[in-house]
Amino acid sequence: MSGSTPGPAEFRRRFPDLDSTVHLASCSLGARSIDLVEAVTGMLETMAAYGAPWGRFEQEVVAARERFAALVSAHPDQIAVLPSASVGAYQLASTLDWSDRPRMVTTALEFPSVAHVWLAQRPRGAEVSFVDGTVDDPVAAYRSAVDGRTGLVSVPLATYQDSVRLPVPEVAAAAHAAGARVFVDAYQAAGVEPVDVAALDCDYLVAGSVKYLLGLPGVAFLYARSAPAGDLPPQLTGWFGRVDPFAFDPRRLDFPAGARRFETGTPAVPALYAANAGLRLVNGLDLAAVRRHVAALVQYAADLLTEQGERLRLPADPSARGAHVALLDSDPTALAGWLADRRVAVAPRGDVVRLSFHYYSNADDVDSACEQIRRYRNASAGRPERRFVG
Repeated sequence: MSGSTPGPAEFRRRFPDLDSTVHLASCSLGARSIDLVEAVTGMLETMAAYGAPWGRFEQEVVAARERFAALVSAHPDQIAVLPSASVGAYQLASTLDWSDRPRMVTTALEFPSVAHVWLAQRPRGAEVSFVDGTVDDPVAAYRSAVDGRTGLVSVPLATYQDSVRLPVPEVAAAAHAAGARVFVDAYQAAGVEPVDVAALDCDYLVAGSVKYLLGLPGVAFLYARSAPAGDLPPQLTGWFGRVDPFAFDPRRLDFPAGARRFETGTPAVPALYAANAGLRLVNGLDLAAVRRHVAALVQYAADLLTEQGERLRLPADPSARGAHVALLDSDPTALAGWLADRRVAVAPRGDVVRLSFHYYSNADDVDSACEQIRRYRNASAGRPERRFVG
């Protein structure tokens, strides 16, 4: 890739699989890049050359922390490297004393794995409330649910199923006005739009390497603005969460002042190499340009699918749309499997098939996917036992 910000066509050349596959599943797993293959191959070669190169592996942790910090405009000391976003949510929740402010406000649009972490805090005194109306008027919905007893407000930056972008800064302002902290799940946004923790005004944010950050499962990141006085220490820990991880003192449990206090045991090394490869790619992009490119493809796909008679769940306001189109279907898994057999990768979830876009996606991908969906409908028309919405 050139030293300047690449255009979509140049960026696409880093993903040779796209010559033979339509990849519209980045909301689930990003396309395989040359950089990812080289990174994982390099890890194996390092093992062959050095046997047990733990020093080099630890450098990957530092590099991933620094690269993610740069991506979200944070300081590396504010970033913890963790195995998943769910662990990040748990680590935060475990530090909160729910006795003074037991109310925890979230939305039914939350990714279930994160919502389950909140629900699991009920035995510790948390009162979990799911707000309604978060699509029609999300700020009003959150504001009506937040009060002086609220300790934490959780809001996804973009929802995992219908790709709705929520107005996080406005929700954060309402939460902070009531004295509550704000947790943001940016997993469905990081990599395809600018994410700035200061602009979002959040206290915590999670994202991971497997989707639009173009890595593999096994690495996620937790941003923590600060460690307020009175917080409990994280309840899940390990040697990476020590002030000096190399002290190897089994009798001493200390925690760094920064976000590393949330870290646990040895990270997944292959996923770290992949995460760094993906972050290098994404950090080389103008993410405002990526956002515009993706938004144009979302609109193009929505127009074509609607013309074909498909039904979508899509915000009317383009600024409220994330990076994928949610196509309603009575059997999303069957549709996704049929498309996969024809080398069109999409991501079924619940009652929708998600067609998601990245900077490497183009209009030809949309045309191919829509044509295959049309053929699927035609092929299914003679089977009355299977009814499809649309």
